[in-house]
Amino acid sequence: MAYTSGLLKHRVTILNRTEAQQGRFGLDSAGVEFEPAATVWASVDWQKGKSGMTAGALDAYGVKIVRMRWNNIVNERSRIQWHGKTYQILPEMFNADRQGNTIQFLCQQIINDK
Repeated sequence: MAYTSGLLKHRVTILNRTEAQQGRFGLDSAGVEFEPAATVWASVDWQKGKSGMTAGALDAYGVKIVRMRWNNIVNERSRIQWHGKTYQILPEMFNADRQGNTIQFLCQQIINDK
């Protein structure tokens, strides 16, 4: 079942990794860069209920749950920008269902990324 348009009320930017660069010590040794790939409508909310409490009091506020319609742009290695903050997708929590036209994942805010 696809998400209704009323649920998708936030604009998020999907950031994908650029091509791996050869550094002095091998691929990506000079650092990994991300570039904007698309901006989509999504639902962004904090974790609620038992799963939110077991995530830990300090970590739970930096973790968001994101829901959007299925697309082939976002993946487990993508990052999300929302309200000026950058979030890294937790790969083990990434769930994409093409037939159901849904993508849902947890992401954690990145602090001091530079």
